[in-house]
Amino acid sequence: PAAPPAAPAVAQAEDEDVPLTPVRRITAQRLTESATTTPHFHLTSVVDAGALLAFRRQVNEHLAATGTRVTVTDLLIRACAVTLRAHPQVNSSWAGDRIVRHRRIHVGVAVALDDGLIVPVVRDADRKSLGEIAAEAHDLADRARSGKLTPDEFRGGTFTISNLGMYGIDQFTAVINPPEAAILAIGAATEQPVLAPDGLTTRTTMTLTLGIDHRVLDGATAARFLGDLKAVLEQPLRIVT
Repeated sequence: PAAPPAAPAVAQAEDEDVPLTPVRRITAQRLTESATTTPHFHLTSVVDAGALLAFRRQVNEHLAATGTRVTVTDLLIRACAVTLRAHPQVNSSWAGDRIVRHRRIHVGVAVALDDGLIVPVVRDADRKSLGEIAAEAHDLADRARSGKLTPDEFRGGTFTISNLGMYGIDQFTAVINPPEAAILAIGAATEQPVLAPDGLTTRTTMTLTLGIDHRVLDGATAARFLGDLKAVLEQPLRIVT
């Protein structure tokens, strides 16, 4: 039998009641819906991020005159879009009595706000250059934090990424953004000891955790997607092809 719902918190005299903002209320409703109705499972892969970070430095040197700076999140948006082209099953949504397989690739990026979370969407990310993605993603994030997004700019995503690496988080799992079939959680790029043929050395690694809706995808399909994404990130020229 289902466990009875927890009793609501009771404020003490020294406590403060904080009213829910509209963003926090919607965030709570959607994440509760996802956590209670979506059968999640998670796959984790560790990426050698050395070539990716070197590639990012080269791209930013090339784009310096334009004023655009590419972040690791921008690279992940493009890498996910490229990989989703080869794995259309992952670019899907649950629709109750059927699965909707999307022909266009719209990548949502979780943005933390003071009063909640919002996921602006980079549309047709597989058809845009890395510079275009960087400029658009930065603009969306800035306007998300200032409350200036239109509803169409945070709806209609087909896949979501959530990056907490900039906060020093090594690894985490993310709740799927319904009705999407998957979400990618990205940890920090950190130096790790590695045993090489010529002795102990270090390399920069980054942990990716893919959250999957088991109603839409099985483990093998999701594993092939994550394996190909790892390969793209470790050979970053594939990001721009």
